[in-house]
Amino acid sequence: MGRGNREVENSLNGGGEYKVEDLREKIKSSRGSRFELIENELGLDSAIRRRFSRQSVINGLKDLSRGFVVIHPENRWYRAWEKFILIWAVYSSFFTPLEFGFFRGLPRKLLFLDIAGQVAFLMDIILQFFVAYRDGQTYRMVYKRTPIALRYIKSHFIIDFLACMPWDIIYKAVGNKEVIRYLLWIRLCRVRKLNNFFQNMEKDIRINYLFTRIVKLIAVELYCTHTAACIFYFLATTLPPEKEGYTWIGSLKLGDYQYSSFRDIDLSKRYITSLYFAIVTMATVGCGDIHAVNVREMIFIMIYVSFDMILGAYLIGNMTALIVKGSKTERYRDRMTDLMKYMNRNRLGKDIRNQIKGHLRLQYESSYTDAAIIQDIPISIRAKISQSLYKSYIEDVNLFRGCSAEFINQIVTRVHEEFFLPGEVIMEQGHAVDQLYFVCHGVLEEVGIATDGSEETVSLLEPNSEFGIAPILCNIPQPYTVRVCELCRLLRIDKQSFSNILDVYFHDGRRILTNLLEGKESAFRMKQLESDIAFHIAKQEAELALRVNSAAYYGDLQQLKNLIRAGANLNKKDYDGRSPLHLAASRGYEDVAQFLIQEGVDIDVADNFGNTPLLEAIKSGQECVASLLVKEGATLKMDTTGSFLCTVVVKGDSGLLQRLLIRGIDPNSRDYDQRTPLHVAASQGLHLMAKLLLDAGASVFMKDRWGNTPVDEGRITGNMNMMDLLEEAKSAQLSELPDLSQENTEKLQQRKCTKLQQRKCTVFPFHPWEPKDGKKCGVVLWVPNSIEELIREVSEQLSFSSCTCILSEDAGKIVDVDMISNGQKLYLISETD
Repeated sequence: MGRGNREVENSLNGGGEYKVEDLREKIKSSRGSRFELIENELGLDSAIRRRFSRQSVINGLKDLSRGFVVIHPENRWYRAWEKFILIWAVYSSFFTPLEFGFFRGLPRKLLFLDIAGQVAFLMDIILQFFVAYRDGQTYRMVYKRTPIALRYIKSHFIIDFLACMPWDIIYKAVGNKEVIRYLLWIRLCRVRKLNNFFQNMEKDIRINYLFTRIVKLIAVELYCTHTAACIFYFLATTLPPEKEGYTWIGSLKLGDYQYSSFRDIDLSKRYITSLYFAIVTMATVGCGDIHAVNVREMIFIMIYVSFDMILGAYLIGNMTALIVKGSKTERYRDRMTDLMKYMNRNRLGKDIRNQIKGHLRLQYESSYTDAAIIQDIPISIRAKISQSLYKSYIEDVNLFRGCSAEFINQIVTRVHEEFFLPGEVIMEQGHAVDQLYFVCHGVLEEVGIATDGSEETVSLLEPNSEFGIAPILCNIPQPYTVRVCELCRLLRIDKQSFSNILDVYFHDGRRILTNLLEGKESAFRMKQLESDIAFHIAKQEAELALRVNSAAYYGDLQQLKNLIRAGANLNKKDYDGRSPLHLAASRGYEDVAQFLIQEGVDIDVADNFGNTPLLEAIKSGQECVASLLVKEGATLKMDTTGSFLCTVVVKGDSGLLQRLLIRGIDPNSRDYDQRTPLHVAASQGLHLMAKLLLDAGASVFMKDRWGNTPVDEGRITGNMNMMDLLEEAKSAQLSELPDLSQENTEKLQQRKCTKLQQRKCTVFPFHPWEPKDGKKCGVVLWVPNSIEELIREVSEQLSFSSCTCILSEDAGKIVDVDMISNGQKLYLISETD
């Protein structure tokens, strides 16, 4: 038992080869049927199967500790017993037809031999209740005696038990009743042991495959003819001796020899004659020397010949396959031979050897991967197949909760189906990850490994779970080792394909990261992971903002629409605080700017340098975009208007200055030294710049912090042309003022300039609280001297006759034009509204 227990432990550690059942013939569909196979055969529900698969090893070891004997199928003594019982199976399979056809009660010597064989098979039946088995669902060894017994009772127990009955003794005991002898045929169930023996020989790469197949085919042919020969002789013995001439053997005459009283002829001669009749009949080459005589013989020969046609087709087909080669088993053997050479050359360890052989055996027995089958089908059809097979699994994954249908379809068409055996390690702690897995069936465990090598099970991964997503998205090592507990069906997608999909579906990428953060406590239990994911989200949003701005910069409206469809935020700024509208305005893309405005972007947003989209359009000379922005209500809002205008004047950019002044910027704005742009133009002798400023209403009476006016600056420079221009402007501005002191004159001039600054407004022909859908455009006007004049001008521009009231954005009635600020939005309605 010491060695037996060690072999049990080796098996639990993955030390033995996996023996799997032939699942191919029982697969009902390509989805899930392999996992329903054991449930259908044994009548177990999923809960019972789970208990057997996960607890069978522990319960089996408990049984061992209580003194119960559970035999591992790889135990060397049990394997020796299998070889011993195989010999008895060969004897029983051969002797049973012979006993039925040629004996009416066995002789004493053969009776003792027959009883010894039945005792051996009875012992084998008892052993089957103690032999562990590998569960076809989980591929774990089951050591618990209850499921072992149930499994055997529901499979072959009844037939095996009936086959062990001493039917010859029973036949004599009941008075030689013929019907009892028919029960001998139950013993032919032992042929399955020979079939298993030949199947194992075919897979054994140490034995020549051609030799194995030929031996098997010859054995099949000889066994069929042996059985037919025994039946032929039995049919002849069913007639009484006085009518033996009406049988095939009683009427047989070969040369001068006649088979009269054939029951007294030597047994070997009777058997050889019967075998000859069976073979020539099977080959359909008989010349008429042996033929059926009575009706029963004719009926059996017709059935036999019909069966022989099928048997001949089987033999010829197999021989053809051996000559042509390329059978499934032969491909398996060739691949296993190559793998064995590879493992021997590289001196791989025992564990990895067993895993490789187990995977290859699983692939051969169950054909679990269908990639090779559909590889010649067009990719569009393969995509539909993948959606039909895997879409339901991907949609149920918690990671993809809330993702778009297009994103799910892209994932589904790129996944690959894989199966893993119990005990296999798919990902190791601390390693880089380049594959993302989704669990369809089975159970895996996440194991944390400490520095001292101790293990702790962190969580179980069941269907609708995933693993590998955090290391892929956040570029971090795998936090836990992932190991298979039960036979698992997984869907796999590589990192590059997954990343390519996320590059297109940005919104779904953020949704995935959000779902990952929500499940971090149960899935990872790592505080550092939260910051990694948050950093990745910020990085992804920054990259997305750059792509949106790039599309706006190059005027790619279609790409911009695609990015919005993928979830891009148009109000997201880049590292310089620029929005897509900034770039579209600076480049003059009117269609892009119109689209962005329709999408509801902030038209007055400022970047990190204080520039608004309208200012960018004005700087670049894009008058069409500037007009569009002004029409939509954009204003020139700058925190340092005076400094900006002074800089423009110093640079001598008359075109920009003119565009700024036309758009309503205050020419009397001051910089940090309380200097106006006219101060700078006068001090620099910039005649053209000064003229533009004066035409726009710049005051010559404004004083800087040192008390100097633009006229004083002009006198200091000594520029006569500048002096003439400033003196002329001074006279003109003085003529417009009443006869007041110099101090009051300057105050009135400043008040006038302030009033000029407040003369611009935008008026819309509807109530400010009405829904925005279907609104009409407004009109931009300079504010007149009275509210009545403003109402009259707006009514003329908008062709309204019954409007008598001006409202602010808060729906407040404006009764005086002095209440209107520069750039304010107003609304023209009737008193009844």
